[in-house]
Amino acid sequence: MAKRTPLELVRPHLLNLAPYEAVQTPNALAAKAGMPEASTAKLNANENPYGPSPKVVAMISSLDHLHIYPDPGQVVMRTALAKHLGVKIKQVVVGNGSDEIIDLLFRSLLEPGEVVINCEPTFGMYEFTAQVCGGTTVTIERNDSFAVDVDAVLAAVDERTKIIAIASPNNPSGNCTPVEDIERLLQADALVIVDEAYIEFGGTSVATWVDQYPNLAVLRTFSKWGGLAGLRVGYGIMSADLADLMLRAKPPYNVSQVSEAAMLATLTDVATLNERAALIITERDRMMAALQEMPGVTPLPSDANFILCRMPDGRGKAVYESIARQGVFVRYYSRATLADYLRISVGTHEQTTQLINAVGQALAE
Repeated sequence: MAKRTPLELVRPHLLNLAPYEAVQTPNALAAKAGMPEASTAKLNANENPYGPSPKVVAMISSLDHLHIYPDPGQVVMRTALAKHLGVKIKQVVVGNGSDEIIDLLFRSLLEPGEVVINCEPTFGMYEFTAQVCGGTTVTIERNDSFAVDVDAVLAAVDERTKIIAIASPNNPSGNCTPVEDIERLLQADALVIVDEAYIEFGGTSVATWVDQYPNLAVLRTFSKWGGLAGLRVGYGIMSADLADLMLRAKPPYNVSQVSEAAMLATLTDVATLNERAALIITERDRMMAALQEMPGVTPLPSDANFILCRMPDGRGKAVYESIARQGVFVRYYSRATLADYLRISVGTHEQTTQLINAVGQALAE
């Protein structure tokens, strides 16, 4: 009997899996624009333009035990996070980015064909991970203000529903889901994941609700507020029972010594990171005001470190391509409902000026 090919051994639902649509690297974008990287403004991935705390570099450079595996129990990290958040250590799990916590939760809960309710448009990892796990995504469209249709979500819950995923502030729209809406969603017979990746820039956290609601899991990251996107540190706050399962299900050494050191150093310099977050919020307000002055341009209110901005009808892609040629890179979405929208990360004062000039030129073409 002939041997099966490797692809014939793969789970069938993965054969047509589309990759997650990630952004290009800075050097690739600069090369595409035909200019030095230093002359470009990378505003397409919601990274912190100020980078990590200075204490992070000092902490990493002092590491002298990189030949030793990190602690699989994450005791020091979880202790520090519990203190920072005002929760219990047994409710905290740290991951290789919050993406890994999403992956762990979905793999642990979803049987093939079981359902994740997703409120589009939103962060693409929920639908992507559900597909990898063999789950089914039920999409509930957000309204014209990008708010969650709570009634529609609750009506969609049935015996196959395992997860309701809510990003708050939402990516790409930047708006928060009111806490009273989250409280209503928590009445459902499903795990409600509230992704608070951008919570340090606005909105009200529900991280301390996990004692009251065992079906709540809150996700956080150091990529945005902490400036550690390149080191991949995220975490989840959830019931002690579920956190214990995550700690047993994760790879044993999932967070490196370097990432752990960076995370711990960040938590010793919260004041600096909060000051930088305040600078980003100020720059967000400046960008909002400038965009509002442009004819046909409609920026949406945001509680995150980015602004979703509607360009004049039919011109979204053209504006995106024009400003890219000028060395300004933002996020453009291919889905029809976002065809005229650009998601613009908040950068430095100089980057905002570069963006505004580029958009102005693009609109004049």
